[in-house]
Amino acid sequence: MLYDRSNTGQIILVTGAARSGKSEWAESLAQKSGKSVIYVATALENADDPEWQARLEKHRRRRPAQWQTLWVPYTLCNTLSEILPPHCLLIDSLGTWVANGLDQDEMTWEQTTTQLINSLTQARVDVILVGEETGWGVVPAYPLGRTFRDRLGHLIRQIGGIADEVYLVTGGYALNVSCLGEKLGTTFNN
Repeated sequence: MLYDRSNTGQIILVTGAARSGKSEWAESLAQKSGKSVIYVATALENADDPEWQARLEKHRRRRPAQWQTLWVPYTLCNTLSEILPPHCLLIDSLGTWVANGLDQDEMTWEQTTTQLINSLTQARVDVILVGEETGWGVVPAYPLGRTFRDRLGHLIRQIGGIADEVYLVTGGYALNVSCLGEKLGTTFNN
């Protein structure tokens, strides 16, 4: 499907493995935009999990103080439609957002992701999204793990198909794969 993006911002996808530096790279891109940055955290805070809270705090400390933070674990589409220029949205992370929606049945999930793609293509601000690459390891031995991996992989591919730039962060390097590779179609059989 082709989207008219003449009145919209830029879409940038930053993907990579755990601890690869993808969030740091996305933050540097947001900083370089020269725009007012709104950091969209998709995580759910959990006071009963000190290790998770420490991870969130590490991200918090790394961000510039003037960045606004929104906690949006579910309703990314609303946020994308509400924010107006001259902002830059940094959404971190798609994997956490997918995990938050694992209770949705397949039909509802497909509607959710379709709404997200449509919202991204209509966003009037630059949007930088951070997404994990999960499919490079073993196939999870349990159904929910496979659902997560498949949903996230499919979503990353869909967003990559509409993105202006796609970066893969690995081995201490951010590679602009949108310049190095050839874009595949955005639709495929699961």
